[in-house]
Amino acid sequence: MKLLIGGYTKKKSTGIYELPLTLAENGLEMQMGPAKEVIKVGGPTYFVQDGKLIFTINNAGAKGGISSFELVNGKYQEKDSYLTPGSSPAYIGINQKKKLLYTANYHTAVLAVFSFDDEGKLTFLDSVTHTADSLGPCPEQADGPHPHFFDQTPQGNLVSCDLGNDCVDFYSFKNNKLHHLAKYQNEPGFGSRHIVYSPDGNYFYVVGELSSKINLVKFDETNWQFKSIATYSTIPDDYSDHNGAAAIKISHDGKFIYTSNRGHDTITVFAVNDDHTLQLRQRISTFGEFPRDFNWDRDEKYVVATNQNSDNATLYTRDAENGCLTPVQKNIFVPEGTRVLFSE
Repeated sequence: MKLLIGGYTKKKSTGIYELPLTLAENGLEMQMGPAKEVIKVGGPTYFVQDGKLIFTINNAGAKGGISSFELVNGKYQEKDSYLTPGSSPAYIGINQKKKLLYTANYHTAVLAVFSFDDEGKLTFLDSVTHTADSLGPCPEQADGPHPHFFDQTPQGNLVSCDLGNDCVDFYSFKNNKLHHLAKYQNEPGFGSRHIVYSPDGNYFYVVGELSSKINLVKFDETNWQFKSIATYSTIPDDYSDHNGAAAIKISHDGKFIYTSNRGHDTITVFAVNDDHTLQLRQRISTFGEFPRDFNWDRDEKYVVATNQNSDNATLYTRDAENGCLTPVQKNIFVPEGTRVLFSE
């Protein structure tokens, strides 16, 4: 098993790094080995994988976009790029079956769809640009819409989370064209960032970066009806310093939700009750500063969080019964990490 970690390339980092994950000497626990650069690329703050292909955000100076790399004889080779003048996207999602990629550009407010082939060739299909329909009151929202997520829904539509507009927008994608279907509006200043769904597809949990909250919403994707059920803080009530909630994950069995907190520097664990409401189970340190992303292996037994500002990663084991995390290895050097992926 191995990890791929990428992030900003403003200081020490030069691209995407690979870390081996092997049994420790005691034969009981896993441990991460040293990070080794495997893809040289600018600002791979998010990337996805399809077999031997990696599709990553690429900040190429005056241009930004996405690039594809293929693993050939143990080394990654660049296959294609789609770059345009201006900033790079913040998020890239993938539909491996349909061979589609979805990007959200935080700075330009553009959502885009691409196709790819088995060789990693990229083809632009369509895009839409968010407008300032419902800008929130926070300083981070004053300059316009900021979509931070664009990916699939349970029924195969597409969804974006817009931090600037405090909203979640839904789209269809038919005949290579995007069409707006519906909008769910979060509270002013929520800062909608990422979203996950209950296994039955009838509820979603959207995390707000600016509010450090999770909003539970009952969701009818056929008739586009929404009902806000509850909102939960990802940080303690008495925490007054700056925090930005970031990643959100839901376990495959739908029993636990996890979020990262940049500022409080923790992962918050919630148990999901039978009625889909949440119960706080744990807040655990990431043992570093500014944890943007974390992820788990296929069996959800191991979790790795990466700390962007302190250039380190932490390995945990996850208890499937109570959802809690236990740190087993700390202070693994990884520069400017913002994306964690257990490699296939």
